[in-house]
Amino acid sequence: MIVTLIVLCEIAFWVLLAAGLALRYVAKKPRLGGAVLLCEPLLEVVLLVVTAVDLKNGAAPDWKHGLAAVYIGFTVGLGHSTIRWVDAHVAHRFAGGPPPVKPPKYGMARAVHEWRVAGRWTLAAVTALALLQAAVWYVGGDGDVASLRSWQRTMLFVVGINLVIAASYTVFPKRGAEQERDTTRVPGPPG
Repeated sequence: MIVTLIVLCEIAFWVLLAAGLALRYVAKKPRLGGAVLLCEPLLEVVLLVVTAVDLKNGAAPDWKHGLAAVYIGFTVGLGHSTIRWVDAHVAHRFAGGPPPVKPPKYGMARAVHEWRVAGRWTLAAVTALALLQAAVWYVGGDGDVASLRSWQRTMLFVVGINLVIAASYTVFPKRGAEQERDTTRVPGPPG
């Protein structure tokens, strides 16, 4: 039941997103479209409640309960930026809005962008970690929580990978073609 609900929440996420954007840009009802988009967090609340009820009713915690926590975490950390990204593209394509801003490609601007991305992924993983820990405490010492602990290790891995990527752009910033030419130029003779 939990996996089905996760799939339904994901489908509902995209349906609500499409409906909200259609109301905003096609029907020219931006406030109503915004209201529909604000319903997105309710999906996660429903998933959280159903998962808690399932555990309360004696279900053994397994990978499905962990996946529900991870899904909620990723929606918390990445849902808003996903909606903003899709909104910018739809506004540009269908409503004459400005082209979406592309992330910087080079230098410290790229490093800052990568740290922001890492921050969103870290928020997602930390939210999932907190929900997983709450589930471990909720189940108590009597239940087998190995699958929940496995998801926690995976979330720590996600945080680590994102921090390594962001740090690599800081320590080894990508250089543009113009920067390459400027540093390889040999100065001419004086005079």
